[in-house]
Amino acid sequence: MTIHREGFRTIGITALIFGIINLISISYLGTCCPRLAGAIFGLTLFFFLFIISFFRIPNRTLTINDNQIICPADGKVVVIEEITDVEYFKDKRIQVSVFMSPANVHVNRNPMSGKVVYNQYHKGKYLVAWHPKSSTENERWSVAVENNHGTILYKQIAGALAKRICNYTSVGQEVKQTEEYGFIKFGSRVDILLPVGTKINVALNQVVKGGVTVLATWS
Repeated sequence: MTIHREGFRTIGITALIFGIINLISISYLGTCCPRLAGAIFGLTLFFFLFIISFFRIPNRTLTINDNQIICPADGKVVVIEEITDVEYFKDKRIQVSVFMSPANVHVNRNPMSGKVVYNQYHKGKYLVAWHPKSSTENERWSVAVENNHGTILYKQIAGALAKRICNYTSVGQEVKQTEEYGFIKFGSRVDILLPVGTKINVALNQVVKGGVTVLATWS
């Protein structure tokens, strides 16, 4: 396991706060209230370790298959439905949404290899990530990639806790399946818009792994 580069500053600040709080706690409570000082140490240590785990990149065997579309994020499938896309395709698409809790790995990976043909950041609200309107009203970053099979659009969507979306792609860039393309801090959601008729390989409420679980298969 390694730590994502987006976490270095946050972990550093958290470590500093952890040290200051416990230095003050031990100085003033260590003698008169050792149990309280111990409780403060335990709670702050738990929070510090949680912050470290949030930015983890676990070692895993990634799935590479040109005929398949791979899940871009860890989490739980919360939406599988046909929608009308008003942002890019302007027609009907199958939307599959993966909700990422704060406990999930938050590295986002390319579902397929291809060329980036669309890349757009949208300012917006911070509705809870499972809200039906979060796909169109929340802060989000949309990327469309095409290859010989077709074109898909995937969106990084901010939630109530997610206040920063990181995206490392640009129009014209050639991306490779399962390589990292972004990161969302502190819980959110990823929507994947697929052509109608694409075979979906996941089910509602299924727990998936980014870069590993097969989301869909080209028909």
